[in-house]
Amino acid sequence: MLLPKKLQTPMIIVNFKTYLEATGTKGVELARKAEKVSSETGISLGVAPQFADIAIVVEAVDIPVFAQHVDPIRPGGFTGHVLAKSVKEVGAVGTLVNHSERQLKLSDIDEIIKLTREEGLVSCVCANNPSISTAVATLKPDMIAVEPPELIGTGISVSKAKPEVITDTVKLVRQVNSKVTILCGAGIGHGEDIAAALRLGTQGVLVASGIVKAKDSYAIMREFAEASKR
Repeated sequence: MLLPKKLQTPMIIVNFKTYLEATGTKGVELARKAEKVSSETGISLGVAPQFADIAIVVEAVDIPVFAQHVDPIRPGGFTGHVLAKSVKEVGAVGTLVNHSERQLKLSDIDEIIKLTREEGLVSCVCANNPSISTAVATLKPDMIAVEPPELIGTGISVSKAKPEVITDTVKLVRQVNSKVTILCGAGIGHGEDIAAALRLGTQGVLVASGIVKAKDSYAIMREFAEASKR
């Protein structure tokens, strides 16, 4: 599917995870800062708040809002599960899939991609290495975010520590899917990390603690956005 108008490359997607710094009203405040940076720089920023906060974030801002996960289910008796249609109904434009902290079987990833496509949601599938990224690419998601799990939350950027993970992913994924948007994540903490990722062939980044837990999240997002213009 075509990406939403407000979610064009290069892009920055901020995963709020379950950090207290991005829970409830603090999540709304962070989303508003992301919206401000996007408006000021022209760079697409999206946010992925907790499920309970999706509706209030959607109400507060006019930037793309993602769910952090949906389950491979259709409407019915699935207590405690997350329905793709439900996140669509409250205004999310897409969902993360298979984050390293919420890993899924390939068959479930396939089903979720199909469900999101039916609902008109953007699927952003996380993968931990080039070979998994390539397997996922054959399922035709909208986006793939390659994230070596050992670097997540470390402040050690994948674009610097393991650039071959990015270049190999881009090369292999493009052999099977020329349309998917390729992002990278893990340890992104400085503007130069994003600039390096873009030079290596990605079209943006998926970031969490580097922004959410920053002392000045607005300044970091602004730095990230400016670096995306290089």
